[in-house]
Amino acid sequence: MTDKTVLAFDVYGTLIDTQGVLDALQNIMGANAPAFSKLWREKQLEYSFRRGLMQDYVDFSVCTRNALDYACLALKQPLEEDVRQALMAVYKTLPAFADTLAGLKAAKDAGMVCYAFSNGSAAAVEGLLDHAGIRGYFDGIISVEALQTFKPNPGVYQLLLDTAGVSAGSGWLISGNPFDILGALNHGMKTAWVKRSSEVVFDPWGPEPTVVINQLDKLVSAIQTS
Repeated sequence: MTDKTVLAFDVYGTLIDTQGVLDALQNIMGANAPAFSKLWREKQLEYSFRRGLMQDYVDFSVCTRNALDYACLALKQPLEEDVRQALMAVYKTLPAFADTLAGLKAAKDAGMVCYAFSNGSAAAVEGLLDHAGIRGYFDGIISVEALQTFKPNPGVYQLLLDTAGVSAGSGWLISGNPFDILGALNHGMKTAWVKRSSEVVFDPWGPEPTVVINQLDKLVSAIQTS
């Protein structure tokens, strides 16, 4: 097992901003864009949870497209197929958060081992990281597609630990998604919750993140003092 600190970074919602579709949506539907984007993201995650429970795995992009179709129905936005395909294309080039690069650079400068860890396929994640200019900061990409299920299935976190060669108590999950943090905590891992908004509430289940930060460039110091 490695004696270095291993950091597993969630991708969608942690490194990459899923609300990066807002500009495209605003060009299509104006003031309705924020509500549409929010529902799209919520349903995307919900569908992955449901697929995982049903043991009916599909690529994460299918969950994304199904959620897009749901949002169109629920919010009465009858988008044409070419528009929907264009929105799905935007999802392949979502931007990184403004603090992502500084956080990753600090982690690598501190000698930490970094993995991208995602519900997305390895190919989709590779494309996102390349487009954002941050692929070079990662020692590898770990996708749930290897197990054909989704976070927060415990097997996914064990896959991460096995791939990284680290024990649960020595591996860190870095995520902006509370469900992901809880999944890792349930598996005995250390966690850093990236709480970029003061309005976000952590699920009141009992377990708390090991550290809480409001931007990624504070990650290394938080880990070193935890």
